[in-house]
Amino acid sequence: MDQLLLATDRSKGPVTGVLHRPADAFALYVLAHGAGADMRHRFMEAMATELAAVGVATLRFNFPYTEARGRAPDPAPVLEAYARSVCADARRFVPDLPLFAGGKSMGGRMCAYACAREPIERLRGLVFLGFPLHPAKKPSRERAAPLTSVIVPMLFLQGTRDDLAELALIREVCADLEPRATLREVEGADHSFAVRKSSGRTDDEVRHALAMTTADWMRKTIACA
Repeated sequence: MDQLLLATDRSKGPVTGVLHRPADAFALYVLAHGAGADMRHRFMEAMATELAAVGVATLRFNFPYTEARGRAPDPAPVLEAYARSVCADARRFVPDLPLFAGGKSMGGRMCAYACAREPIERLRGLVFLGFPLHPAKKPSRERAAPLTSVIVPMLFLQGTRDDLAELALIREVCADLEPRATLREVEGADHSFAVRKSSGRTDDEVRHALAMTTADWMRKTIACA
């Protein structure tokens, strides 16, 4: 794994990133973190490891507020700008692999919003690890509105117990976005993709399944381009 200095063109200063590229990589995934964690959160590191095992390279990065060890996320325009800039860095550092972007919760949403505002050069698709459709206990589709302007394929990986995405609503959103949107439901998983012991699966097994689903979808997306 290589540590990199990213987004050197942004007004809030550069941020650090980690490139994890396995020898057999067939795609690169810019993997943005969620609101309450940074790029080194255990979920982020575990997903990068699982994805590497199935041939997907990842470029994780911090947003400015986590780089400065702050708690409150930067304003959306700042987050979107950094997501776009890191995608440009990804094209520069790894020009030979098809590019995908997205990430966990807020990070995936900001990548999508950046793409909706203006297409990201050479981006093949977006992968959401739990799209945060609404705040907990406040069902709404408002956050999905910008997705209608996204022109690349999108993969939604959603737990059926996700309290930030009521299942019926996320199904409606993906149906409205067809054929660009693909929904894969993770039975019994919450917003962090944790499952109860009674499910008969472990969190590690869920993350492995997420990586397998992501790799399969990326391969199909690349083949159809």
